[in-house]
Amino acid sequence: MMRDFRPASAMTFTPEDSFFVRLLESILTTTIKQSRQFGVLAVPSEGSIMRVVWIATCLAITLFTGQAISSEQDQKKDMAEDKAEVLEQKAAEKGSDVPVPKSQAITTSEVQAVDPAGASPLDDAITCMARSIYWEAKGKSTTDMEAVASVVMNRLGHEGFPDTVCAVVKQGSETRNCQFSWWCDGRSDQVEEESQYTIAKEIARKALNKQLNDRTHGAMYFHDRNVKPAWARKYIKTTETSMFLFYKPRAGAAK
Repeated sequence: MMRDFRPASAMTFTPEDSFFVRLLESILTTTIKQSRQFGVLAVPSEGSIMRVVWIATCLAITLFTGQAISSEQDQKKDMAEDKAEVLEQKAAEKGSDVPVPKSQAITTSEVQAVDPAGASPLDDAITCMARSIYWEAKGKSTTDMEAVASVVMNRLGHEGFPDTVCAVVKQGSETRNCQFSWWCDGRSDQVEEESQYTIAKEIARKALNKQLNDRTHGAMYFHDRNVKPAWARKYIKTTETSMFLFYKPRAGAAK
C-alpha cells in the first residue's frame, strides 16, 4: 500500500527544513550552471539529482543527530541542577544521615552535562562546588579534592555559614575577605584543564549525594600545608592530607 503524502501547499517548514530547501536549491542551481558551462543538458541528470539528495540526507542526519544530542544534554543538565538544589537544601538542614534515594541522586552523566566548558556563571550548586574543588585542589590527589568538597558540605547550613553551596563558596566576597581565596583573587574563574574539572564534577556529585566519606572529620577550615596562618591556632586540627591541614571550631560554632 502506498503511503499518502501531504500536498506541497499544505506543508509547513521549520527553520531546519527551510535550511535544507535552500541548500538543495543552491546545489541544483550550481549543477545547472556547470552543465551549461560545459555545453551539456541544462537539466541535471538522474545521477546528479541522486548525488544532491545523498548529500542533503547526510547533512540532515548530522544536524538532527547533533540537535538530539544537544537536547538530551540540556535535559540532563536541568535534571542535575534540580536534584542538586533539593540535595543541598536537605544537607543544610543537618541532623539527617538518611542515604539519598537512588531516584533523587545525581547520576554521572547528569553531572557531566552541567557547565561542560567550565565557563558558566556560578549560580547552581554543582558548578559552585565543582569549581571550588577544581581551583582549590586541581592537580592534587583525589583525597585532597574530596576533602575540599567535605569542607564545603560541612559548612552548608552550619551556624555562621550560609545554607546554599554557592553562598558558602562566595562568602566574604562583599568585604574582600573570601573564605575561598580563588573567588576573590581577581583572576578568571574559567576552567583550564578539562580532565581535572571532570574529576571535580564527579566528586561534587558524590558530595551532594552523600556518597563521600568525610575524611576531614567535620572540618570547616583548611589551609595549604606550606603556610602557617595565625587563625589556625584558634581551632582544633582534625586531620591532614598530602597538601592540606584541616580544622574545626573548638566550641562547635564557626567564627
